[in-house]
Amino acid sequence: MLINIQFIKTKGKPNLTELVSENLNKLSEKYEWLIRAEVYFKEENDPTGKSKICEIELSAPGPRIFASSTEESFELAIKKTIFELEQQVKKRKAVFVAH
Repeated sequence: MLINIQFIKTKGKPNLTELVSENLNKLSEKYEWLIRAEVYFKEENDPTGKSKICEIELSAPGPRIFASSTEESFELAIKKTIFELEQQVKKRKAVFVAH
């Protein structure tokens, strides 16, 4: 799977790149029909403290799969976003098996 990572309004950090790549590669090994991942890290001014945003869009057969989360740290946002993607991918696989 091809992974494209972009940092918007924040500085790129190698540990975040490694973490998201590792998690997406695990997902790709489990579901070999995933084609590409677009990852966006954003930082916004939020008075609640949840200003770190991770958005991931997966290209796969059928409509694209998208998940986003806003947390206190990018690490938590990655974890939550990957979990949401995995749930959507499981549903998509169930549709493939049914047909």
